[in-house]
Amino acid sequence: MIDIHSHLLPGVDDGAATVEASVQVLHRFARDGVSTVVCTPHLRATAAAAVPLERYDETFAALAASAPPVPALLRGWEIMLDAPGQPLDAPMLRLANSLAILVEFPRGGLPLAAGRELERLRETGVVPVVAHPERYLGCTAATVREWRAAGAVIQTDAMMLLGSGPMTALARDMLEEGLIDCLASDNHGDGRTLATARRWLEELGAVEQAELLTATNPGRVLADDPVLPVPPVRLDRGVLARLRALVFGRA
Repeated sequence: MIDIHSHLLPGVDDGAATVEASVQVLHRFARDGVSTVVCTPHLRATAAAAVPLERYDETFAALAASAPPVPALLRGWEIMLDAPGQPLDAPMLRLANSLAILVEFPRGGLPLAAGRELERLRETGVVPVVAHPERYLGCTAATVREWRAAGAVIQTDAMMLLGSGPMTALARDMLEEGLIDCLASDNHGDGRTLATARRWLEELGAVEQAELLTATNPGRVLADDPVLPVPPVRLDRGVLARLRALVFGRA
C-alpha cells in the first residue's frame, strides 16, 4: 500500500509531536503492508513562497535516520487553498518528484470558485489532489464530479468510510458512485491506517477496488500516470455495522 497523505514529520504541525511517535506509527505501517509514506505537513498557499525549507530538511533527515527501512519516506505538503491565484507550481511543493500537489479547502465552507481554482492549478501544469472532500461543508457528490472533470484527483481519508454521520455518508456515497480515486490515512501520529479500510473493503467483496484505492492509484499519482477508474462499490447498509465491528476487532 502507498499512503500519500500523512502528518508524520514531527513537531511541525498538529501531527506527530516527536520522532519517537512517528517511528512507532511507521513500524505499525510496515506490519500493515504499507510500502511508501509521503509526509505532508500543513502549509497555507499564501505562505508557500516563504516556507522555512532548512528546518523541514533537518526534521525530515532526523526522522529518516530513526525510521525503519520500510515504508519508504517521501516528502510533500498538504496545501490549504486559503486564497485563489497563488503560484503553486514550484517543484518543492509537489508530492515527491511528481507533478501532483495535495490541496485542501477551508472546512467552514467551500469557496464559490473552488472548481475554477482547481482548473487554474491544472492549467499551470500540476495535478491537484483534493484531500478529504467529505469534510468540507457544502460539498456533495456533484461537487466532486465537477472537480474530477476539472482534472483533479480525489483522495478520501480511509477511516472516514468506517465512521458515522454526514461526512461518512458523503464518503460512502462517493465510493458507491466511483468518485474516489485513492485513499490515504491522514495519520497525525495516531492509530489511523490504510489497512483497516482495505480490510473493510475486502470483507465487502471489493477486492479490486481495495487494490486500486490503496496501492495502484496512489502509485500512479506519484508516477505521473493517470489514475485508473475505480468501479462503484455496492454498500448493503444492513451488513455495514457488522463488517465495521469485524474489521476493527481484527485491527
